[in-house]
Amino acid sequence: MLVVQKFGGSSVADTDRVQAVADRIARAKRDGDDVVVVVSAMGKTTDQLIRQAHEISEIPPGREFDMLLTAGERISMALLAMAISERGLTARSFTGSQAGIITDASHGKARIIDITPGRITDAIHEGHVVIVAGFQGVSRDSKDVTTLGRGGSDTTAVALAAALEADLCEIYTDVDGVYTADPRIAPRAHKLDRVTHEEMLELAASGAKVLQVRSVEYARNHGVRIHVRSSFTFHEGTWVERDGTMEQAIISGVAHDTSEGKLVVRRVPDKPGVAAKIFSALADESINIDMIVQNVSDDGTTDISFTLPIADGPKAVQRLEELRADVGMEEVVLDEAVGKVSLVGAGMKTHPGVAAAMFQALSDADVNIEAISTSTIRVSVVVRQQDVETAVRAVHERFGLGDEVEAAFGEGEVHV
Repeated sequence: MLVVQKFGGSSVADTDRVQAVADRIARAKRDGDDVVVVVSAMGKTTDQLIRQAHEISEIPPGREFDMLLTAGERISMALLAMAISERGLTARSFTGSQAGIITDASHGKARIIDITPGRITDAIHEGHVVIVAGFQGVSRDSKDVTTLGRGGSDTTAVALAAALEADLCEIYTDVDGVYTADPRIAPRAHKLDRVTHEEMLELAASGAKVLQVRSVEYARNHGVRIHVRSSFTFHEGTWVERDGTMEQAIISGVAHDTSEGKLVVRRVPDKPGVAAKIFSALADESINIDMIVQNVSDDGTTDISFTLPIADGPKAVQRLEELRADVGMEEVVLDEAVGKVSLVGAGMKTHPGVAAAMFQALSDADVNIEAISTSTIRVSVVVRQQDVETAVRAVHERFGLGDEVEAAFGEGEVHV
């Protein structure tokens, strides 16, 4: 069996943990599996590199910033290869470019265009454990090193699993699966045995940190089976896979996100083309927009509100201020004190009243809703940031998602 294993930063945080990861890989190899490993930078290495860069430059050049940040994964892969060699096995480590991960030229959030894994397949056939630096690739056009964005090692692992037609992609982290809510907020949250790609995609997009959104998109599009599990135990984790014939629960979990802000464009002319100008300008700046609400027209003007990553807030405000005269808006207001709470479940497609029950639970908890967004398997609301934890607990309990099983998680990554 060919298995792709990904180990996050907390799993390789120091040399002792690198040794433990090497033991796990060696065990899989001796059990007869071919193993391709994707590693993140050790512990907080990437955060430290980012801090150092900003001590030197307020806005580091994208090319050099990517060159700097990819160093962390190269350290991890080399140390892990050495540890595996000490266990009597052979290992070959590759950077993203050496592994054939071809991307576009967007530094900091490059997208994978193609994978040409010739060197990896050769190393597998020669009997080596293959180790690939996550989070990175090489631009098809400029040939420069690129990075895939935070959490990009998940995408590296899933993309390699798809390209190699691996039997399984295991995502090892410091938590033992996907939970019905963040156990730090909802202590009665329990681990899910299985979720569909669609449910995991909604959970990740709504704030769940256990998997990067793009990795789940890639898995869904290419049919990659993912097993999210702890690097510190051998317990079964959570399987993320196609729906198949699984009987779906109505609700799978409650996710939350406090990394988004709400931007309000006040009193814009209520006429065709205005919204297109606003959102085209933001798209040109590569700013991702989430929930959008337009108020009822009043005296020929309206307010347009939307959520976006807080980190992109100042850039969005600056860009829209440049459009003020052209569009005719009155003002642009950024509110960073909001949070998003989402209810996700494939079963809600055929069960009416889910949204009403969620709204009633929030009302009973005295939580005000500022915006609402839905899909066939998700209902999301924007609330005040200080109300997020109250909202998560209220909704989690209203839908009976609590369990007596104590949630197990480590000190690094946060769950759903």
